[in-house]
Amino acid sequence: MTVAITQAPSPAGVAAAAAPTHQTYHELQWAYDHFNRALFDGALPACLITLQREKSTCGYFSAKRFARADGVITDEIALNPAFFAVVPLVETLQTLVHEMCHLWQHHFGQPGRGRYHNEQWAAKMEGIGLMPSSTGKPGGKRTGDKIADYAIEGRPFLAACAGLLTDSFAISWYDRFPAHEHVAFGADSLGIVLPAAVGGGQAPISQIETLASTVIVPSAQSQDQPATNKSNRLKYTCTGDCKASVWGKPGLAIVCGNCKLPFDAG
Repeated sequence: MTVAITQAPSPAGVAAAAAPTHQTYHELQWAYDHFNRALFDGALPACLITLQREKSTCGYFSAKRFARADGVITDEIALNPAFFAVVPLVETLQTLVHEMCHLWQHHFGQPGRGRYHNEQWAAKMEGIGLMPSSTGKPGGKRTGDKIADYAIEGRPFLAACAGLLTDSFAISWYDRFPAHEHVAFGADSLGIVLPAAVGGGQAPISQIETLASTVIVPSAQSQDQPATNKSNRLKYTCTGDCKASVWGKPGLAIVCGNCKLPFDAG
């Protein structure tokens, strides 16, 4: 029997009116393939990317999670769509690459127990331009059970992001009703100080009219009733020479990792 193999449509060939499921997963696969080539020399095997609303988790990796009827087994990378609208695009891409590092370690390294992020994983992350941090900011622990990360300027990850966005990559669909804790997480993101050319800057919720007009849903409120936006972010700027700045909720006490001086809320 002859099996006809058709090539997947190019990114530019996905119509704006495409079915939301097709469009969403095409975009995520596009990003996976791009980072696989740019950061892993194309060595990573294919996996199944899923959307999962696991509480307080931006994403996770699960080895050998899915099986096909013919016996083929594949890994899972899950992304939490509840965060897509409230963080800059670069942070969503960071989550994907963070989990791709777990996939890399599963196939080519020695993973830690359970979901422990060990030193081998941390070194791989740093090598591609993502600094592991338990706080998601400078000064956090590199290893542990719950480890976030932040992008390192001038390193391969941000260069790969810039290359992806040059190809007109975008995420098309967003959750219109993020929870309070998700908005607060996005307001404290380091991605907002990165250049827009690499996916930094504002989160989609502050740029897209259909998102900005709906905003936050408290836990006790019905999911189809929008509430008032109360993120109230402030810009904090280092009082030292570097003048680095971040956005966050009122009342934060921030110290610059370079100048060792406090940030001032403007």
